Amino acid sequence: MSAPSEAAVRVWHYDGNSGVRREPLLVPAGEDRFMLVDLGREDGPYAYADLVAQGAVDGHPRFGLKKRPGWSMTFAEALPEAVAARLPGTARYGGVIDRIGLWPAVGAFAAVSALIIVGIATVPSMVARLIPRSVEARLGSLMVGDFGERACTDPAGVAALQAMAERMQMRDGVDLRVVDVPMVNAVTLPGGHVVLFSGLLQQASSPDEVAGVLAHELGHVENRDVLESLVRQLGLSVVLGGLDGNVGGYTNALLSASYSRGAEARADGFAIDALRTAQVSPRPTAAFFSKLAKSEVKVKGADALLTYMASHPMSSEREQRFAASAGKAATTPVLDAAQWQALKGICGAGSGKWKGSRLGF
Repeated sequence: MSAPSEAAVRVWHYDGNSGVRREPLLVPAGEDRFMLVDLGREDGPYAYADLVAQGAVDGHPRFGLKKRPGWSMTFAEALPEAVAARLPGTARYGGVIDRIGLWPAVGAFAAVSALIIVGIATVPSMVARLIPRSVEARLGSLMVGDFGERACTDPAGVAALQAMAERMQMRDGVDLRVVDVPMVNAVTLPGGHVVLFSGLLQQASSPDEVAGVLAHELGHVENRDVLESLVRQLGLSVVLGGLDGNVGGYTNALLSASYSRGAEARADGFAIDALRTAQVSPRPTAAFFSKLAKSEVKVKGADALLTYMASHPMSSEREQRFAASAGKAATTPVLDAAQWQALKGICGAGSGKWKGSRLGF
């Protein structure tokens, strides 16, 4: 039988097998174990590491034992230092947090949260690049077909548009058109369809400004950003399942959708390179963003402003980026004066008649 030592301490003990409370002595048995010694009986050895803090009973610390339901031990006397130093700490936050500590747990939680956020942000992009181009082409054909009756076909205007496309070195396979919609905007549809709205041409100060917008949209084509946006906004099932009869609704959803800040930045970078290669000045595009930056402060409602800022680099930043890209190399307008007038008139005298169409423009 183990002899009591100076480190022995009396405990109240339930063994989990009976309801009888005993009052044995806890006697250390080496550095990491102990025995429970009573008159004519010894239990153990038990490992201090297997004890589980269970709070206190009338101010006396109580412990359970791993894998021994009903087993408990409550210290009835002051703890000797040799025993107290080997007992597990009291559980404050839960098993994992208590094992690794509060601040390491906070750090681990923050790291996991960051990985989840990054995953959510990048999954649509990764999924989009796995979608077959045949599916993308079918989606684009359905969507762009809805603009068919609004397509502007004035021959001189079409020729000017083609001249701008060639100057911007638009690659083969991209479908570029102007539609009679009084919206100051442009949109890239799946399958390499780029649509410029007549409102953009009417409000543009120069053809170089339109060229900058076109180059930006071509950047979205090159990076297949529109698919990422569709997956994020509509879900993979809609994209892969094909569009039902509500093509206009999906197109409207695409128009109101936004690309990620990263996608917008990549498209801007593509546009700057394209303008430089075409020897077209980026300053008109910078001026366009300057005007847009002034309009941002007029946005009504903090929610709308925050939503825009979340998806776009600030226009002032984009203005600075395009302005900074202007080098000392000679540039020439992307179209001459006659071509520019022809492009602005591409929709003919009836331009604007589709205002209030079923697409809601």
